Amino acid sequence: MDTHEVNTVVARTTAQWRAWLSENCRTEKEVWLIIDHKDSGTPSLRYHEAIEQALCFGWIDGLLRRRDADSSQLRFTPRTPRSTWSAVNRRRAADMIEQGLMTEHGYAAIDLAKAKGTWENTANGDSSVVPGDLRAAFGRNDAARANFDKFPPSSTRLILEWIASARKPDTRQRRIERTVALATMNLRANHPRVRVPDGVR
Repeated sequence: MDTHEVNTVVARTTAQWRAWLSENCRTEKEVWLIIDHKDSGTPSLRYHEAIEQALCFGWIDGLLRRRDADSSQLRFTPRTPRSTWSAVNRRRAADMIEQGLMTEHGYAAIDLAKAKGTWENTANGDSSVVPGDLRAAFGRNDAARANFDKFPPSSTRLILEWIASARKPDTRQRRIERTVALATMNLRANHPRVRVPDGVR
């Protein structure tokens, strides 16, 4: 486990990432996990593995940004009482429970979400339905819409749930703009293996 700067961590394996979470999940407020791209040749934790382990400790993934040509960094924070649970993360949590990997911190986050009504929040809605504000943005960019419509259902779901999970209107708007900008180039937003061109936020 290497820490190159404050709140930035490199974990090469799920065991290393899990060890960091076990030691720090109750005291840290944020960490950026560096993930090397699969074709970089550097051993690294994979995106879905990082999220699964974070769920076990009551943490949630957030902003993903390009670090350099060979790696990205993914922001993780503790879940708050208002954090909604996407269908994908509910399934991941169920898998972790079945494997006996969920910790008391993860169970506490799930119990709180159920008590607060965010476990199955209607904001997530039908993850296959394109919301009106995204449709409007696509209406001004035919190429983006044409490319988006060709994305596989699993990719579309990840993008739509990412947009739906935004807790502030300006965050949602930025995610919509990013989705359209990337779709114009036939690239998928909220996908860790997608190398985002410089200048696209």
